[in-house]
Amino acid sequence: MSLSFERTQSVAVLGGGPGGYEAALAAAQLGAEVTLVERAGVGGSAVITDVVPSKSLIATADAAVAIAQASDLGVQLFAKGAHGKPLKPEIAINLAAVNHRLLSLARQQSDDMRAALVDAGVRIISGHGRLEGSNAIVAATAHGGTDFDRIEADTLVVSVGAAPRELPSALPDGDRILTWTQLYDMKALPPHLIVVGSGVTGAEFAGAYMNLGAKVSLVSSRERVLPGEDKDAAAVLEKVFKRGGMQVLSKSRAEKVVNTGDGVEVTLSDGRVITGSHCLMAVGSIPNTKHIGLEEAGIQMTESGHIQVNRVARTSVPNIYAAGDCTTFVPLASVASMQGRTAVFHALGDVVIPLERRRIASNIFTAPEIATVGWQEADVDAGLINGVVHKLPLAANPRAKMMGTKDGFVKVIARSGSGTVIGGVIVAPKASELIYPVAVAVERRLTVDQLSRVFAVYPSLSGSITDATRAMHQIHVGG
Repeated sequence: MSLSFERTQSVAVLGGGPGGYEAALAAAQLGAEVTLVERAGVGGSAVITDVVPSKSLIATADAAVAIAQASDLGVQLFAKGAHGKPLKPEIAINLAAVNHRLLSLARQQSDDMRAALVDAGVRIISGHGRLEGSNAIVAATAHGGTDFDRIEADTLVVSVGAAPRELPSALPDGDRILTWTQLYDMKALPPHLIVVGSGVTGAEFAGAYMNLGAKVSLVSSRERVLPGEDKDAAAVLEKVFKRGGMQVLSKSRAEKVVNTGDGVEVTLSDGRVITGSHCLMAVGSIPNTKHIGLEEAGIQMTESGHIQVNRVARTSVPNIYAAGDCTTFVPLASVASMQGRTAVFHALGDVVIPLERRRIASNIFTAPEIATVGWQEADVDAGLINGVVHKLPLAANPRAKMMGTKDGFVKVIARSGSGTVIGGVIVAPKASELIYPVAVAVERRLTVDQLSRVFAVYPSLSGSITDATRAMHQIHVGG
């Protein structure tokens, strides 16, 4: 149902990633006149070169692992050789075909999103845009920037995303030194991929290529992989990596990466040199906020170039909002989408619930996956909140036994005294799906008793959530 305005409100959106897409769609649904300016395609880099293709690659790697481990469940693959003798076939990865499929899926998703905007009445301009003051976006729509469109609007939403961070001593060349946007040009599985950076992106790609059959070395400047995540979850993943044959180099900062013509040399800060066939640089990202008129419009920025926003995605300029990885908020596609909708709801006078960091569920698409929400055990240990932690190994779960799953756990964090669920960690296959009931509990302030009384299917992995919360029934004792 459209809101009632004295006149039609106008909204201009710069950037068509998850945040810009949702902002444009929500504004159109609320009856505003909407224009979206996007240079790469609707969905932005998240859909075209980042989230969609990378998670599709990981799904392919998961399928390869499932086939390879099927014999553990009694499923054996054989082919008939000479004289009818059985041969055990090897799993082969056609990386060119895999990458073609990934990019096709990404483009299809982009096209579907574009169609949804067009159906909603959004005007889409393909081109490079920049702010002109606080009430207009100027878009260069021709190659070389000779033709321009000027879009004036009551509300502006900036959602320009971020790009892979590049180091001067390890500049990507698109051949052997690569960013995560360039991986999909490879025609064959790299014989030895060196991944520099053990954060979420580095861990995801390192695990995926290991499971596809490549030799992988992971260079981490910190003591462990995933230094910002739950320590028990990181320990499980590192164990899985090493068991799979990955070389994990902890406390090893990469100083320089050189393309030698037929491979790469990665020089570490301690003088060691690691050689491989290709190197993926996964050392963070930088916001795409330079030279698009933000400072001139009076928008407050951080030293890193991120746009300062509040909990309703509003910038320091009242009629300008921002969403996604270009802002100071959590850099997740789901968060960008929510920011985009929240921004438009606030600007157009709809009901708004300000975003709360502690209620955001996130997932790392490794194998096993790692999903988290709310307060964490490290927060309890640091005295930031008075909580109780209960951890239940996944190996005790009957469904996990049936699936042959041995790695992982469910961890629930509840407030001492009241038993209110305030956080959780799940390390398991499809943890991204399993975290949802815990996220609902955090959002709705349910207690462990309330969550434990919800029926879980038997047998199911989600049964470990009810088992963990049942075990916390007496946490109020002793306050």
